[in-house]
Amino acid sequence: MGPVPIMTDPYEILGLSKTASDDDIRKAYRKLAKKYHPDLNPGKADAEARFKDISAANALLSDPEKRARFDRGEIDASGAETPRNFYRGFADAGGARRYGGEEHFVDNEDLESFFSDLFGHRGAAGGGAAGASAGGFRMRGGNVTYSLRVPFLDAVKGARKRLNLPDGRALDVDIPAGIDSGQTIRLKGQGGAGVGGGPAGDALIEIDVEPHPLFRRDGSDIRIDLPVTLAEALLGGKVRVPTIDGAVAMTVPKGANSGTVLRLKGKGVPAPKGGARGDQYVTVRPVLPSSPDGEFEDFIRRWYEAHPQDPRSNLGSETE
Repeated sequence: MGPVPIMTDPYEILGLSKTASDDDIRKAYRKLAKKYHPDLNPGKADAEARFKDISAANALLSDPEKRARFDRGEIDASGAETPRNFYRGFADAGGARRYGGEEHFVDNEDLESFFSDLFGHRGAAGGGAAGASAGGFRMRGGNVTYSLRVPFLDAVKGARKRLNLPDGRALDVDIPAGIDSGQTIRLKGQGGAGVGGGPAGDALIEIDVEPHPLFRRDGSDIRIDLPVTLAEALLGGKVRVPTIDGAVAMTVPKGANSGTVLRLKGKGVPAPKGGARGDQYVTVRPVLPSSPDGEFEDFIRRWYEAHPQDPRSNLGSETE
C-alpha cells in the first residue's frame, strides 16, 4: 500500500460529492472501513491513519445536524467552530466540544479558562469565571463527543464497555443490543463542567462497529458465506452453521448451487425494545477438494463428456 494522500474534507475522504445521500455515506464508509481497518492491515501506519480519517468523516457526515453545519461553514471538518461562529458557539448552552484521535480525543479550549479570559478585567473582585459567577452568570456545561470502537458481536448482542477519558476518568458504557455504526449513546451529566454553578453537559458516545471475519450486517439481518463440499451441495444434508448465538444445524437442499441463499429465521440482529428480530441469510459456496486425485479428475471428465453443458449460454454471443 503506497503513501496515503493527506485529505481533510470529509466528502473527499469518503470519495463522495456534497449531494451524497445518507445511504451513499453509509455504503462508502463500510467499504473504506473494511479496506483500511487496522486489524486487516497489521503494522501499516498509513492504513491506520486513513481508518481514523474515514471514521471521523463518517461521524460528521452521518449526523444530519453536523453535516448541515459543516456545509454552511459553521464548523470545520474536526467539528470545531469556525472563527465566525466561535463566540456564538460558546454563548449557546447546547453547544458541544469535540474530541477525536486514537481514543478520538483532541485538545480544545477549556470553557472555564475561556470565561476567565473574557471576564478577567471586569465584574466582581477575583475576576475570571468566579467573577462572572458573582455577577450572576450561570451556564450549562457543553456536551462532549467521544468515539468508541465496539466489536461486532458486542454491538449486535449488547455489552458493557469501558471508555477511558483524557482527564483520567473512565466511563462504563452500556451498549444496547442491535446498535450500529454512526449511532450515539448519551450519558447525561458526564460532559463539560457548568459555569457559575450551572449543570454539567452530557457525554455523547458515537459508536464505530468493527467488521467481523464471518458475519456481515444488512440492516436487521446478518449475512454469511458458507463453504460446503461438492457432495453436500449435490446430495444435500445437514451442516453446522455459525450464528451470533452459536452454531446451529441447517439443511442444505439437494442440488444447491453456488449462490443459493438459505434463511435462518430469527437468527439476525436483536431488535431494540422487544421488536421483531432479523434473520440470518446463508449463501452456499461449494468448494473443490483441496487435493483432487487422478480418479476424481477422470470421473469428472467422463461425466461431462457424457453430459455436455454450457453454464455461460445465458451470457449471449459476443459483439464486435
